[in-house]
Formats: sequence, structure tokens, C-alpha cells
Amino acid sequence: MDSLEIRPLTARSVVLSTLLGVHPPRLPARYLVRVGDLFGIAEGTIRVALSRMVASGDVVQDGGEYALTERLLQRQTRQDESRSPRTRPWDGTWEIAVITAERRPAADRTALRQAMSELRLAELREGTWLRPANLTRTRPAPVVRQCTFLTGRPEQDPAVLAAALWDLDAWAAEAGALRTALSQATAIAERFTYAAAILRHLLNDPLLPPSLLPPGWPGPALRADYQEFETEFEQLLTTHVLRNSPNTPLARSVHNL
Repeated sequence: MDSLEIRPLTARSVVLSTLLGVHPPRLPARYLVRVGDLFGIAEGTIRVALSRMVASGDVVQDGGEYALTERLLQRQTRQDESRSPRTRPWDGTWEIAVITAERRPAADRTALRQAMSELRLAELREGTWLRPANLTRTRPAPVVRQCTFLTGRPEQDPAVLAAALWDLDAWAAEAGALRTALSQATAIAERFTYAAAILRHLLNDPLLPPSLLPPGWPGPALRADYQEFETEFEQLLTTHVLRNSPNTPLARSVHNL
């Protein structure tokens, strides 16, 4: 699986994954230390990672507990939605965003591009973004401020248009490789890292209507594989980490790196 982009398991990734999986994302340091122990990471290493994450603005410390900052709370929301997307029946219409704001500072242009990606819109040409109107979500302020939205229907085959806007074959190929890698991995640390890669990949799923997808689209199966790992990991946490604290919110944690 050398072609897969797999990030190494670090103290920061373990802490971040655990906090992203808790609702609300706030835990005492001692629980995070126990999670680190599950992966052979020393207590001192976890505590150093926590200090650095506070300094970098990833988490805040309050009364002996660590909580995610607003930026990462938004990431948690996106990850939750990528696992359980809010779709609606598709009637063939597309949403079209046309950039109409003038003299936009570089920061605004960057924020808009990021927001468009998070809305799962694709750029047809500079200043014009679109997708099938099958998702339910709120448009963030940078998008509302800079764009005018329209609805319409392409005259060409919508499946052909979708294939031109998104590299569906590449997404499906990586999804298949991730499914295979997770199924073949046996050590928890290895399964943890592959599951994290699956979640990152789901963030890039265009969530198109089924009629616009190639046959055998692996999105639903990839989500099911992740759900299976999540259940396995929750059970492991309950056994290893929560042996003396069965009522902590960590019992409901999921793997959301």
C-alpha cells in the first residue's frame, strides 16, 4: 500500500483524534494519557504534545481538561457530516455560485476557495463553481458575501459533466486501496492510521447523486468499514482506557483524525 498517503502515528495525532471523537470534545489529561498508553506512547510524550497543542491554538486548557478550539470544532463538524452526509432527493437541478465581489483581498480569495471545497462545489472555470443540488448545508459568510447563487440544469449529460468536474476514478481507486489496507491490517496502531486516512478521504467525497456515479461506487462501503473500525476502537477504549471510569464521555469517543 505504498501509494497511499498515510500519516505517521504521533502523540499529537492520538490526542487530536480522541478529542475530535468526543461530543463535546473535552477530556481530562489523565484520559488522554491512557489513550496514548494504548499505542505505546509515554505519558511524558502525551503531556508535551498537549502543551504544544495549547501553544499552537489547537486546544485550550481549562480546569485540568483539554478542549478543541473553534477551528477544530469546525473540522469536527465537517468530519461528522462526511460520515453521515445530509442529502436530499435530487431533481436534476444544479447549484451554481458565481463570484460577483470585486477587488477581493488575497485573504478573502483564499477563504472562499476553502469554503467552496468544504461545500463540495467544483470549479468549472475561474469564478464559477457548481454541483448537483442534492446536499443540505449552510453557506458560510465568505461565500454569501462574495457570490451570487443560481440554479439551473446542464444541457449536456450531467454524468459527463460530473466526471469532468471530479476525478471519480481516482477517488474510487484510493477508496478501494484503503478498504484493502484496513482489512489486512491487524495491529491497532496500523488500523488506527488507515482508519484516519479513510476519514480524510471521505472529506473529499463529492457526494454526488447515485445516477451520476460510476458503477460500484465505494463511498457507502468505505463508510461502513469506518463504522466497523469505530465500534472496534470504542470497545478497546472501554476495556483499556476506561477500566476505572466507565461513565466518562470518552466511552462515546470515535476515531476522527
